Amino acid sequence: MSTRVKVRPEFSKAMDFARTIKTAVPHQRVIFTVHEMKRLGRGAAEPLTIAEQLRRADIQLELLTGPLQGVYDPSGHGAALFAFFAGMAESEREYIREKSLEGQASARERGRHGGRPKVFDDDMAAYARSLRARGVSVPEIAAKLVIPTGKNKGRHPSLASVYRVLAEDAGPGVGV
Repeated sequence: MSTRVKVRPEFSKAMDFARTIKTAVPHQRVIFTVHEMKRLGRGAAEPLTIAEQLRRADIQLELLTGPLQGVYDPSGHGAALFAFFAGMAESEREYIREKSLEGQASARERGRHGGRPKVFDDDMAAYARSLRARGVSVPEIAAKLVIPTGKNKGRHPSLASVYRVLAEDAGPGVGV
């Protein structure tokens, strides 16, 4: 799950599980393993906070890839190095985000828009609305319509797509 998501239930469960093991067997070495440092959290502060929480619980942190690959030593120079690379990971993430936004803006200027192609063109939507106004059921409407372009060209739209296009006219909170 993305680190941009504030609540990561599986990550929390993994942290709780590591603490549970350490509590149950305090003399046993417990290692919390993540793929890379930037998977710990967003920004530089969150990985540092998590690393400190693990240190206080006497749980070691292992990074599988990246410049600090291996088991992290939170003492002395290890702490300073970890802070440095956490800052670098934040910098890298921000750079990638900026470049992605620039690319999307450039694509928009060239008339290209992301996302899936529309199933309904204006004529098809108008036809669906006219059928619905005459009392035709949504499954019958879907059977009468044919997707004009794209990967699904020649197929009938899903019931969900028909409901969605009919709901656009109905306004928010109004059923079809």
